[in-house]
Amino acid sequence: MAYAIRAVRPGGSEVLERVDFEPEAPGTGEIRVRHGAIGVNFIDIYIRTGSYPWPVKENLVLGCEAAGVVDAVGDGVAGFAEGDRVAYVLANGAYSTHRNINVSHVVHLPDHIDDRTAAACMLKGLTCYYLLHDSFRVEAGHKVLFHAAAGGVGLIAGQWLAAKGATAIGTAGSDSKCELALGNGYTDVINYNTGDFVAGVRSITEGGMADVVYDSVGAGTWPGSRDCLRRHGTLVAFGQSSGPVEGFGFADLAVGSLHLTRPTLFHFVSDRGWLESASAALFDMIGSGRIQITVNQTYPLAEAGRAHEALEGRETTGCTLLLP
Repeated sequence: MAYAIRAVRPGGSEVLERVDFEPEAPGTGEIRVRHGAIGVNFIDIYIRTGSYPWPVKENLVLGCEAAGVVDAVGDGVAGFAEGDRVAYVLANGAYSTHRNINVSHVVHLPDHIDDRTAAACMLKGLTCYYLLHDSFRVEAGHKVLFHAAAGGVGLIAGQWLAAKGATAIGTAGSDSKCELALGNGYTDVINYNTGDFVAGVRSITEGGMADVVYDSVGAGTWPGSRDCLRRHGTLVAFGQSSGPVEGFGFADLAVGSLHLTRPTLFHFVSDRGWLESASAALFDMIGSGRIQITVNQTYPLAEAGRAHEALEGRETTGCTLLLP
C-alpha cells in the first residue's frame, strides 16, 4: 500500500501521522516517482513546527528531497521514460512512497549515483553549490568559517572548500563531531561548547579573520559570526537551527563595512538551467571522489517522527534518510 507521512498541523513530532492512498496517474507534464530514499533536513522541522509558513492550513506532507524510479509518465513529457532513475529537491511533498511531480523539478541520475546518495545530496549538495558559488564565490586562499561543520551540509561544504583550495574552519558541538569534520576537508574545527570560536578564528587566521562566514545556526551564533569577519567580509545566513536572529540592526554591519545575504535554495532551483548545471557539477564532484556523501542515520519512512527528534536533539551527524 502506498502511504505518506503528513503533519496534521504545526507542532512537535507527535503531529506526524501515516496516511494510506492509491497512487494517481500523473497529469500533463508530470511523472510519477516511486521513491527509493528520502532526505531529512532541518527545513522539514522548521516547516513542521510552523517556524516557516505553511502552503496549506492542515495535513501537509513534508520533505524536500528524494530519489527513485519513474513508474508512470503523463502526457506532454519529453526526456523521461518509465524506468528512469531521477532525483529532485522541491519544497514539501517528499515523505511519501510515491509522488507525482512536474518534470521541470527533476534531474536524471547518472549510474554512479545511487538512490541513497542522491536523496542525501540533492538539498544539501545544491545548498553547498549556491553557498560557495553564488552567495559568495569562494576561491583558493579564502579563509572560510562554516558553522555546524559536522552536519549534512557542513560535511559536504568542507570537502568542496578543500577542493577549491580554501582554508576551511568549522565549528561543532562536541569533540567527536570536531574529529568528523576534520576528516572532511576542514583544516581546523572549534568546539563551540568548550571554546570561544571568535578567539579561535582570530588565532587560526593570525588576526586576519574570515573572508566569509556561513551561518545556519542563527540566534546562538550570529554576533560571533559577525565578529569573525574581516573588513568588507560577508556573512551568509542560511538557517536558524538555534532559533531566529533577534535584535539585528543595519548598524551591526557598520563595524567593518560588512556584507549580509540571506539566500534560499528554492529561489535557485526554480531556474531550470541552474538546477541542471549545479546538479551536474555536484554529481561530477561525487563521481570524481572529491566529495563523499556520508549517510550516518536511516529510518523507515513510517518513523519520520523519530528521525526528526534525533535531528532536533543534535544526535545526528552527516545525512539522515527515510527509507520507504
